[in-house]
Amino acid sequence: MSNLEALYQEVILDHNRKPRNFREMENADRRIEGRNPLCGDEITLWVKLDGDKVADISFKGQGCAVSKSSASLMTSTVKGKTVAETRQLFDRFHDMITGKLPDGEREKMGSLAALGGVSKFPIRVKCASLAWHALRSALDGGGAEVSTEREGPPQTEGA
Repeated sequence: MSNLEALYQEVILDHNRKPRNFREMENADRRIEGRNPLCGDEITLWVKLDGDKVADISFKGQGCAVSKSSASLMTSTVKGKTVAETRQLFDRFHDMITGKLPDGEREKMGSLAALGGVSKFPIRVKCASLAWHALRSALDGGGAEVSTEREGPPQTEGA
């Protein structure tokens, strides 16, 4: 394992042990439940908007280290960003974890780069993307739940 890969592993473990923004939020504008039945990941995501910015974001839930650390890293990264910036970040993150991000771009993802190795383990892509799909659904004003149960990207329940 390279030094960089070891560092990425430590970031994931740290966010799993001490997840950031791991709390319920009162007065959230959006609340979304997310489920990944394959791995048993469950998340509730709360988002508070201030105009076009993500003013606050938090989550609670249980799941594997990849799922929990991804939610923790995501909430830390998107807080204070505009909705448009957050959507662009979702696209880049999804490209990274599915192996579609161009070579050399992973390092530009900041702390999120720690999850780039997930692309080598397709079964873990749903774990890493669950919180992100919940966030996208929240920003889109989608349903109250997203699931990874179907083939392809998680879909909003009832869609």
